[in-house]
Amino acid sequence: MAIQTPRINRRIRIPQVRVIDSDGAQIGVISTSEALALAEERGLDLVEVSPKARPPVCKIMDYGKYMYEQNKSAKEAKKRQHVTVVKEIKMRPKIEKHDYEFKVRHAREFLEDGDKVKCTVIFRGRELAHKELGAKIINRAVEDLSDIAQVEVPLRHEGRSIVIVLAPLPASKKKEKENRKGEDAEDQDA
Repeated sequence: MAIQTPRINRRIRIPQVRVIDSDGAQIGVISTSEALALAEERGLDLVEVSPKARPPVCKIMDYGKYMYEQNKSAKEAKKRQHVTVVKEIKMRPKIEKHDYEFKVRHAREFLEDGDKVKCTVIFRGRELAHKELGAKIINRAVEDLSDIAQVEVPLRHEGRSIVIVLAPLPASKKKEKENRKGEDAEDQDA
């Protein structure tokens, strides 16, 4: 992943710049030619760190090391990102108990991984006359997953199927639900 390269040394064309020394001390606003001379004297580069500031801020540093650090931090940021994927579980209106539990267990795993889940009930032939059975199955799945998921896209009919999209709960809402469960358990013990 490439980072936008800043202007360095002779590419800095502004007449005056604010200069920061390699140890972080501010030198002040001086002409670009003086700043270049200072950098060359120390065997380092003059790197434009903040081009939008007036006057632009430049730092005397080793450019190669600076770019290495920038690329390294960008890679770290990319590693920490989680791309949300929509996983789909498909069911039928006459789904058996074990099959239903198996599908819900998979949906739970997807939600725990941070992915969204699209629950679909597909109708074939005369089953289309009993859409309430499909809605009942989907509502049961939503209820079973309510501790870790929330409805993102409500129940809707799409041709020969009924669809709902569930998204994982934010961390704060998960903690609230866990706290409520703990309080309910204490109430039952008393």
